[in-house]
This record gives sequence, C-alpha cells and structure tokens, in this order.
Amino acid sequence: MFTIPSMWNIIISTIVFVIAAWYLHRLLDEHGMPKGMTRGLLVFVLAYVVSWASGELVDWSREKMFGPEPVSETQKNLNEALDVLKANGITAP
Repeated sequence: MFTIPSMWNIIISTIVFVIAAWYLHRLLDEHGMPKGMTRGLLVFVLAYVVSWASGELVDWSREKMFGPEPVSETQKNLNEALDVLKANGITAP
C-alpha cells in the first residue's frame, strides 16, 4: 500500500534531482546534443529516476537502522474505511 515518504527522502531526492539535472545538462552540452524538447525530456526523466532511486535508498537505509515506520492514524482510519466499504459490498472500479 502507498506510504508517505520520510522527510529525509524528500530533502535528499530534491537535492539529488537538482544536481543530476545540472550534470546531465552539462554532459549533453559537452557531447553536442542540440537543445530542444527531446533533450529537456531526457534530462527530466533521467534526473527523476536518479532522484527516485536516491529517495528509495534513503528510506531503505532508514528502515534498516530504525525499523519500520509506525502506521499513522490517518492510515489506520483509511484502512478501516476501506474495510467498511468492502463489508458493504462496495468495491473500487
């Protein structure tokens, strides 16, 4: 189920995204790739993938050091609401 990322995940992945985008722009300039929508999309996607991977690594390492995050009250309430809906025969489309 979907979990909210930790604050460290958000901070580190944002910093990594900026650094990766800057580095990729510089790398593509050196290789002579012309500026345009394709290059911009390529930089965005690659920087996003690197950023996402770094965020997952942060969450994984935090879980290994401190154990799993406790379930928040909001998550418990959501699970209870979903159970009530399922009990009444209401399912997602």
